[in-house]
Amino acid sequence: MTDDTRLSQSQARGVRYARELEGHLNWLETFSGTALGVLATASGIYTYLGVSSLLDENGAMSVFAAIAYSVAVSVGIFVFWSYMMRLFPAVRSAQARIGLIVAMGAGSLAIVAMSSWLNAAALAGSAAVEQHLAKTVQDYQTSLERAHEVALNGQSLERDVARVRQSFEDLSEQEAAGALSGLAGRGAVFRVLRQKAAELSGLEAQISAQTPLVESAFAEGNAILSRMRALTVEPGPVEARSVEFSEQAVRLAGLITQLRQLSVAPLVERAAQDLAASVVLPELDSSTEQGRTDQAATITSVLEVLAQRAATLERAAQNVQAQGQATDVTYTPISSADAVILYARNFVPSWAGAIAIDLLPAVLVFILAITQNAIRGGREGAAVEDTLTLAELRAAMAALRDVETTMTAPADQVDPPQTPKRVAE
Repeated sequence: MTDDTRLSQSQARGVRYARELEGHLNWLETFSGTALGVLATASGIYTYLGVSSLLDENGAMSVFAAIAYSVAVSVGIFVFWSYMMRLFPAVRSAQARIGLIVAMGAGSLAIVAMSSWLNAAALAGSAAVEQHLAKTVQDYQTSLERAHEVALNGQSLERDVARVRQSFEDLSEQEAAGALSGLAGRGAVFRVLRQKAAELSGLEAQISAQTPLVESAFAEGNAILSRMRALTVEPGPVEARSVEFSEQAVRLAGLITQLRQLSVAPLVERAAQDLAASVVLPELDSSTEQGRTDQAATITSVLEVLAQRAATLERAAQNVQAQGQATDVTYTPISSADAVILYARNFVPSWAGAIAIDLLPAVLVFILAITQNAIRGGREGAAVEDTLTLAELRAAMAALRDVETTMTAPADQVDPPQTPKRVAE
């Protein structure tokens, strides 16, 4: 029994404190290995689920590969943290502590790399893939709406074309009444004005014919978007839904390209350039020299007005084309493991749980280190025999009695040393 009279009061309290902590540690060690094994096994199970989602095949070899990887992860986690829980609390020098901390950090990174992200994929992989589908739908919707907006802006050029056409028709009516060249009738000036009005009328008809096509493509695109949105939330395996989603995405990409092609802005720009450049001048048909001179001067004025109106129409078409076009969107199918990394910020709780199940033993390592340090501090300054527990003291005394019994036993009770026999020659 420890004689506390040989110790100071503070030393005695420290020894009792150390013995109490040792008792707790002895009790905790009875199930710490089992608990660590359970954590490693759970991590291995989720790792198996994550690996299975990455394998393309479902054959026996793929299952065997997934099981082998998950078992290797479980064993690695168990062995690594067993080393840390035994060695880190036992070392005393600062250099050894720093070295083990560095080793623990490297091991933790390795565990996260080989297990935690797969655990997160098992926990939130399907939700992450659905998140990817939802984001893709948003991108396609933005692209479709932009393509439709640009197409509608092109259709609005119909009003500009109609205004220019109407101005030439009005001028032709004035010429027919003799208000321009002074020669009433449908002479050379009238035919030039009617020629350009007819060209603009044809362009106006082309633009008007595009309007139903634009609206039909936009309505079909919205129907495809509705189906794609439904696929993101429908029950069932996300892999099967991703296949149909990909098919719908291809159709929608084709419609967006069609809407780009339905924009009439390039057509209007080319028509405006040809409007002033390609003018077929008729023969001056006035019966007098003065009349022909007046006709030529009027045609020159008409060509100047034509050039101004064509430039205005061309600028309007260029402004439409200068607007930002719809961005190209391509749907890329991804695995659940890739999706959970790509959208990690949306699944922080899943990532936290996946990492915690692997790195929770690090907390136990530091708890053991702190406790062992407290035990050593409690025993500081006390002799070895003062720090022994009653059971340890009894065991030491029994061993001492056995040694004394052996040393005091009669010589004939002690087996004589065996000497090797000589071999007869």
